[in-house]
Amino acid sequence: MSNLAVEVHHIGKRYRIGAAPASYRTFRETLIDTLSNPGKRGFGRMTDGNSFWALKDVSFEVKQGQAIGIVGRNGAGKSTLLKILSRVTEPTVGSALIRGRVGSLLEVGTGFHPELTGRENIYLNGAILGMKHSEIDKKLDEIIAFSEVEEFIDTPVKRYSSGMYLRLAFAVSAHLEPEVLVVDEVLAVGDAEFQRKCLGKMSDVANDGRTVLFVSHNMSAIARLTTETIVLEKGQVIYQAPTVEAVDYYLSHGFTQGGERNWNEEERLEAKAPFVPLAMRVLNDQGSVSDTVRATESFAVEFDYRLDEAITGLRVGFYLISTRGEFIFTSFDVDDPQKYNDYSTRQAGTYRSRCLIPGDLLNEGKYVIGVNASTFRIQRYFHDEQAIAFHVDGTGSAGTQWPEARSGLIRPRLQWDIEGMD
Repeated sequence: MSNLAVEVHHIGKRYRIGAAPASYRTFRETLIDTLSNPGKRGFGRMTDGNSFWALKDVSFEVKQGQAIGIVGRNGAGKSTLLKILSRVTEPTVGSALIRGRVGSLLEVGTGFHPELTGRENIYLNGAILGMKHSEIDKKLDEIIAFSEVEEFIDTPVKRYSSGMYLRLAFAVSAHLEPEVLVVDEVLAVGDAEFQRKCLGKMSDVANDGRTVLFVSHNMSAIARLTTETIVLEKGQVIYQAPTVEAVDYYLSHGFTQGGERNWNEEERLEAKAPFVPLAMRVLNDQGSVSDTVRATESFAVEFDYRLDEAITGLRVGFYLISTRGEFIFTSFDVDDPQKYNDYSTRQAGTYRSRCLIPGDLLNEGKYVIGVNASTFRIQRYFHDEQAIAFHVDGTGSAGTQWPEARSGLIRPRLQWDIEGMD
């Protein structure tokens, strides 16, 4: 018997764009049209002019009990791949073979019937996975406790908040013991405490020998949960390696040069209205755009964006990340209480959020800046975890009189006193 849980062979997925959906046709009309035009399929043919390939010639294998990460920029095809593996959609070409029951968490409430209660949806999802009623009974209390929605478990899920949907959906997916667990970035909807809880449960699932496919923009989560990672770019696999190597590759490639990034129209579609990302840049101590800054000097990060309508509670934040996926710090433009009050509502218009990072803070090396625009626990408008990369030149940093590399991501110049005690 094969030890492979997932086999993907030359999968491609093509979507129609810019065309209105065809009206419903009778079987008689379709049959006559097909007989009259043997080379034409009854539902029409897509040409390159009105379609695009979300995935193209994707092949890989996953061993049973292996935890695989899937990373890529927005629009790389990650979610489309998981939908195919979860049998939500079919590939246009190619095939995927999955051995065992598949539990998937692709969107909040995927597979839930809105009119059914939380309890009824647990049984529904279990039945879809092929579980017996008695098997679900054994897991029911554990699922409800993990989801933390006990008070509303007998309420129709159409009345759940997105957070409640997420909690119950993950609890069902993780506890009904599928052989293959497929999880998309949907975990980002939850609060930090729930994310940690989910990541802990996924770690338990992986350690139990079940197969996990995990899509995330959180490189530290990818590094923690997976042993191997696939990098997708424009619908194709461009790199596959042990996770540490793949994360380093992903965060070190594909950036615009010169310390500046401009989002094109296609990339802007990844943002949610009314937020529109425009540009991002790194400015050295002299105020010039640069992809290299000196460790001893301060530098700034600017993010330009447009609001087509007013947004209340908007916060724009930067993540500083190492090329190994380690988060160094996060900062938002309204962390200061006064700015929080002054910008409680941002009217429609073009804005620039600018962050000043002091000198003598970072160690030499390469870093990545991610950007996030959101309203706390309500809406994420835009997220790009590898928006721009830059280098830090360590010349003149504290302790450079010694030739060896200094360990650590930060290299602060700290105040020391030396006092003789004789």
